[in-house]
This record gives sequence, structure tokens and C-alpha cells, in this order.
Amino acid sequence: MAYNATKKVADAEEHYERTKARIEKIQSHFCKNARGTRMQGKVCVITGVGSLKGIGRATALLYAHEGAKHLYLLDFSPENLPNLKSTIQKAYPDVKVTVIEADAANEAAIEDVCKQALKEEGKLDVFYANAGIASTQPLETTTAESYMNTMRVNALSVFLAIKHASAAMKHKNAAVGKVHTGGSIIVTASVAGIRSGAGTVDYSASKAAVNSMAMTASYQLQKTDIRVNAICPGLIETGMTGATFDHARARGSTGKVGQLNPLGRYGVAEEIAQLALFLGSDDSSYINGQALAADGGLSASHPVVPGRWA
Repeated sequence: MAYNATKKVADAEEHYERTKARIEKIQSHFCKNARGTRMQGKVCVITGVGSLKGIGRATALLYAHEGAKHLYLLDFSPENLPNLKSTIQKAYPDVKVTVIEADAANEAAIEDVCKQALKEEGKLDVFYANAGIASTQPLETTTAESYMNTMRVNALSVFLAIKHASAAMKHKNAAVGKVHTGGSIIVTASVAGIRSGAGTVDYSASKAAVNSMAMTASYQLQKTDIRVNAICPGLIETGMTGATFDHARARGSTGKVGQLNPLGRYGVAEEIAQLALFLGSDDSSYINGQALAADGGLSASHPVVPGRWA
């Protein structure tokens, strides 16, 4: 018994070391990989870019790395916007960057940025509605006001993005090479929107609504070549989940974070950004109306006891 326990500890430590090495490799993408062309010439809007460890920031950097023409980057908090702009412009001086302090759930702000893209660049190719908040209150203490605020930030913002981005993407402009309607709308949902067990009631409801809007809107926009897809992250280390990781580090149990999925680890923002790159690029031209989980396989199964299959 003592031997088995010791071996399990050793195996867990070895797995965690491999996890750290894997994540370090993923996060060094920009340093080691040559620039690509998958977003060449594309005009893009991304919301929720303020977190230094966030999915929005990672996606903005990756879009720039892949040759985006102009990035319109929005966040409710202005704190990190200047840093993001200078970081992109220093590394990719050919990419135009416009940062905007705005509430993604404010209709005027979302309509304005879509119109700004049309006015300045003559088109809008990609809108990534990534802005969102998490909640922590159990059902018993969730108020109607906090429930509605979660829905406003997480779901209303997506509705507004789909509504106004699709209107802009229907705009044709032969002068900039856009002779047909079309574009890609990407929305951040969550595995919590697929089934229970990954979030609070209000958060899960808001993300289920996001998944539903991606599916429904794809049919509302049929034959326009405007695609709408949802990304459903699992446990990703971002500013929003920072408390979970801080708690684990304080206890010395970081290696256990994310152990419930078959990869046995948590994810990082750069991994979600890669999916946002695929969906924003022409590589995903036949992917539409989907809720794509990026969760290490967590949502692939009903709960099981590890090592037992029957």
C-alpha cells in the first residue's frame, strides 16, 4: 500500500511537470513561431480584452501575429488598454490598433464600433464577443438583481454583438475587395452552458443562452456567408479564475487543478485564442452554428470514477 501511494504521488508530480512544460511551450508561441497570414487583411473587433491573462488579450495578440489589418479592442476597464495597444504596435507595427473603453452590453457602444470599422476600413470581417463576468453566489443567496446583471453582461452583450456585427458584415464594398456579404462572429460561452457542474445558476444560464444564440443566429443569417459560433472553455487560467489558482498555489495543490478532465490539467488563454483564430479565419469556412468545447475533454463524459469504466 505504501509503495502504491508513493508511486501515485510520483506519477502526479511527473504529470504536473509535463503540464508546466507543455503550457510554457504553448505560451511561447509568439516568440518561437514565425508570423502567419491566416488573418491577413481582416478587420476585427474583440471585446473583453482587459485582463493581462485573458482570452481577449491573447486573441488580439494572435490575430496581430497572423496579419490582421485593424483591431478594434474594447473593454469596460481602461486600465490595461494602453499596454495592450503598445504591446501590439511594438511587435507588429503594420497592424492598426484602436482601443475603446466601453461596456460590451451597451448597444450604442457596440453599434458605434461596427459603424466605425465600416467608416474607417470599409468592412468588418470578424467580431469576437468575448466580454463576460463570473459569479460565485449559490442559488440561495443569488438575488434577482445579480442574476439580471450576469445575464446583461454575458448574454445581452452577445446579442448586441450578433445584431450589429451581422448588419455591418452585410455591407458590401468592392473598393476594399468585399463584393459579397460575409464574416465570422465568435462568442465566448462556457462548458457551464452545456451542462451543469461548471458554474453557478446565473452564470450557467447566461452561457446556455450564448450557445443558443450562436445556433439560432446562424439560421437567422442563412445564405449571407456570416457564420456564428460559440467557444465553450473549460477551466482556463485567466484573471476571472485567478482566485481558484491563487487558492491552489497557497495550498501547494496547483497540480490538481483541472484533474477531472482526461488531459488532467487546466488550460491557458492562448489555447482558447487558437480556436478563436481558427473560427475567425477562412480555415473554418464550413463551421457554423456550433458550440465548440475547449475543455481538455471534460464535457465528453458523464462523471466516472477514475480507472473504472463500468
